[in-house]
Amino acid sequence: MQARSEQDARIMVITGNAAAAYGAMLCRPDVVATYPITPQTEVIEKLFEFAASGELDAEMVPVEGENSAMNVVTAASMAGGRVFTATSSWGLAFMYDAMLAASGTRAPVVMVNVNRETPGIIAVSSGQQDMISTRDSGWIQLVAEDCQEILDQVLMAYRLAEDHDIQVPVMVNYDGFYLSYLAGKVEVPSKKRVSDFLAVLNEQPKRQILLPGQPLGCGTHGILQGFVELRYKHVQAMERAKAAFDAIDQEFASQFGRGYGGQIEEYRTGDADIVLVASGSMCGTIKTVVDRKREQGLPVGLVRLRMYRPFPSEKLTQVLKDRKAVGVVDRSVGFGIQGGPIYSEVCSLSAKFGGASVLSFIDGLANTDVTSDHVEQMLDLLSAAARGEPCPQVTWVCMEE
Repeated sequence: MQARSEQDARIMVITGNAAAAYGAMLCRPDVVATYPITPQTEVIEKLFEFAASGELDAEMVPVEGENSAMNVVTAASMAGGRVFTATSSWGLAFMYDAMLAASGTRAPVVMVNVNRETPGIIAVSSGQQDMISTRDSGWIQLVAEDCQEILDQVLMAYRLAEDHDIQVPVMVNYDGFYLSYLAGKVEVPSKKRVSDFLAVLNEQPKRQILLPGQPLGCGTHGILQGFVELRYKHVQAMERAKAAFDAIDQEFASQFGRGYGGQIEEYRTGDADIVLVASGSMCGTIKTVVDRKREQGLPVGLVRLRMYRPFPSEKLTQVLKDRKAVGVVDRSVGFGIQGGPIYSEVCSLSAKFGGASVLSFIDGLANTDVTSDHVEQMLDLLSAAARGEPCPQVTWVCMEE
């Protein structure tokens, strides 16, 4: 570790889990409630280390389960505190009802979810099924590609969740077992720089919070008259989150020197006839193959989803317009539908972006690697589709070997 002045960043080699913990610590939460689960446990271990050393001044609440963790941070948030929690897989499923309460009360909770398979068959393995299973919970969902982006997305998540015009909880997702335990170079900014980045929140109108002696309905039953209005306002806030996230990303780039493109990252898409749509750590491999194909003269590109909820429909429609073939890579399955879940959502936009063939690729389930050979296979199929040749609509790439 190379220590610098308080104004500068420290360059460290840390895991993705540690990057998430550093990101949370730098934002100075008032309450942290956590429960361990593989492969997330290192996040909370690191946060307790920060608390023990005095780097983090927060109320640390070790609970008996994830459902309690979410209830604790939701209550603390509604009382005006900045909060943080972390989970994965079955832990995310266990807190599902409390997640709905958090979003329904518009509590600006920030949580990291270390993506892991949820089915009962050999579930201790990487996959985005947990993220998919909670996509309609009313939370904003972000997806990181590497260790640096994990830390950066946590910082941006607080700016987004606590924005007075948003007030919606935010989940930062990253691939378990790949990014969670991967050690990489991470620039860790000073607390002062992060405080400066978050300072705009102090200039906004104060949100309504629970105060002793002052009545405020929170999570109450039977308020049917206002239910539709509250739902409508929640949906509209999530729509506003799209432009807000783009603006936050631009401001982040100006302050920290790293920008990611906002809702989506476009990689060599300018003149691409063929485009893959993907998310998470697999995108590093895809970029490598895209570069290789470009050297061979093939016009291919990548669109990386950084925001999964709300779904970046407008951005995708714009960038996919007039392509000859589009492939969507899902690290999860859509039970009862043809193709992956993200593929289905991209297909719903196809009438708006032209007559391109849209193919579904299922890969990376249960710790199977998304290899360069797999990406080559996807691009070969998309090239055939672009030429008008018949191709399977859905390909389980992880079963092709």
